[in-house]
Amino acid sequence: MYLAPMFTREMPKYDEHPIGNKMLTADTTLRSLGGQAVTISADLRAKTSRVVAELSSCNRVLVAFSGGIDSTLITYLAKLTLGEKVTAVTANSPSLPSLELTEAKKLATLMQVKHIILRTDELNDPNYISNPTNRCYFCKKELGEKLIQLADQLGGYAIVDGTNAEDLQGHRPGAAALTEKGIRRPLAKAGMNKQDVRELAKLLGLPNFDKPSMPCLSSRVAYGETISPERLLRIERSENLIRSLTGVKELRVRDHGAVARIEVGRNERKLFFDEVLLDRISEGLRSFGFDHVTVDLAGYRSGSMNESSPAMRDRKQ
Repeated sequence: MYLAPMFTREMPKYDEHPIGNKMLTADTTLRSLGGQAVTISADLRAKTSRVVAELSSCNRVLVAFSGGIDSTLITYLAKLTLGEKVTAVTANSPSLPSLELTEAKKLATLMQVKHIILRTDELNDPNYISNPTNRCYFCKKELGEKLIQLADQLGGYAIVDGTNAEDLQGHRPGAAALTEKGIRRPLAKAGMNKQDVRELAKLLGLPNFDKPSMPCLSSRVAYGETISPERLLRIERSENLIRSLTGVKELRVRDHGAVARIEVGRNERKLFFDEVLLDRISEGLRSFGFDHVTVDLAGYRSGSMNESSPAMRDRKQ
């Protein structure tokens, strides 16, 4: 089948943890990635059954697959439910860390799902690169449009993503854009929250069940500061360097123009209590273009960029 040049298809190698061919129904015993029967609580089974019922209503599905735990779980459940009628689609652009794309490819192979890499061009959108507080809206709007285009091209595909119930709370312009495009959200519709997702993913043997959330690199740039490929690259290089030196799992290098503000998980701050290490990090980030390098003593917190945004503070009042 012909695919437009913007798409590249990754065909998995079926050599790890073979998944049985029997399709899943709401009453079927769940099986892990390794083939073992899985026992789950009544509440989680009820939610999972609702997810399966939603997926079963589709003939074939495209899954918006970032490689995060939410999209991994919905991809695996779709595979169990629909078998070969599932295709995972990962959007690739300068705002996606290259390591995340590599991880998504590995996960698709492990789950034995067809995988398409979809190029997106949000950096060509002036609305996006100006970095307003609703920046994510413009990114997800383009993604939704390209997923619809791909679904039409392949024929007969519904589109689902891994949005969970908590993702619809608070300031979520990206979620609003996907809602406008009619993207289906089986996890959210079933009432699954993040804890449910991680618990079920662990029981199913998904290797990234405890992976921290990993939003795009643009989320590290202060609102109103222009987003550019060069800026995103220095953020990615900075985070790669820090991870290689510390082994830290939860990390953000926030870009405030000349200042890099490093956030790490609160229980990982102790990994930075070393003067030689701090010097190496400072030297490295300065070589990437930052004039000043700081460590945020409060540690990582989701949405910390909103704290310094007047528009976001006004939204809360």
